[in-house]
Amino acid sequence: MDDETVRRAREVVEAAEAVVITAGAGMGVDSGLPDFRGDEGFWKAYPPFGKLGLRFVELANPRWFHSDPALAWGFYGHRKNLYADTVPHAGFGWLRDYAASRPEGGFVFTSNVDGQFDKAGFEASKVAECHGNIHHLQCLEGRCAAGIWSSDVRVVVDPETTRATPPFPTCRRCGGLARPNILMFGDGAWRSERSDEQETRLYKFVQAVLAKSARLVVIEMGAGTAIPTVRHLSEEVARRARGTLIRINPRESHGPAGTLSFAVGAMAALGPLLRSS
Repeated sequence: MDDETVRRAREVVEAAEAVVITAGAGMGVDSGLPDFRGDEGFWKAYPPFGKLGLRFVELANPRWFHSDPALAWGFYGHRKNLYADTVPHAGFGWLRDYAASRPEGGFVFTSNVDGQFDKAGFEASKVAECHGNIHHLQCLEGRCAAGIWSSDVRVVVDPETTRATPPFPTCRRCGGLARPNILMFGDGAWRSERSDEQETRLYKFVQAVLAKSARLVVIEMGAGTAIPTVRHLSEEVARRARGTLIRINPRESHGPAGTLSFAVGAMAALGPLLRSS
């Protein structure tokens, strides 16, 4: 990393009165989680789907819960179990403590569905998950009034085939098949109420920071350009608050003018920036 960029970023971090932490799939790599970058990366993590020629964008579709629930819950059940068993890397704790040290606090916005920020001790009311959370379920039947509920149920998955073994998670109201409350591709049945409420709290947080003219920094990690939701949010918040965007990404660290870019992983950048802050 460039020493001058580190120096400037540390000055921004130390002077900031509020922080918005944003994260994409790359945030979990240092915890040992796959980021599914490209078809080859996905098939490396899930060889059985490579043999079937199923790409991530094809598999991450709610239609499989209707046509082949063992396949659908094999994939999502494995991920649910994996995320439940994963220990968030130290960078999560550094960010949590840094946000707590700011006079105006902090807020998290992430496209990750793994629940790692919750597990790392962030206040649930200060986390927005724009694609949902795999540890929350909804009924597969769109007309059911079950809503969204938290579930720590573990799914039994055959490691050789990545297919789930019945019984599968069921709806708490009607007893039918349940599915994760996460936004999939081609998903018209996702219940977004929980994520909508989270994002409303995020916008109120930003508005409060703006109203006080507080100095704000956006620290973004592992958010790529393929699905740029997180990057767009980071840039918009930094622009509106006239704050600084610190973008951490090994491959796509570029950004608008004024962005402080670090072409490394999350841990490699967060240590020098936060550990002595």
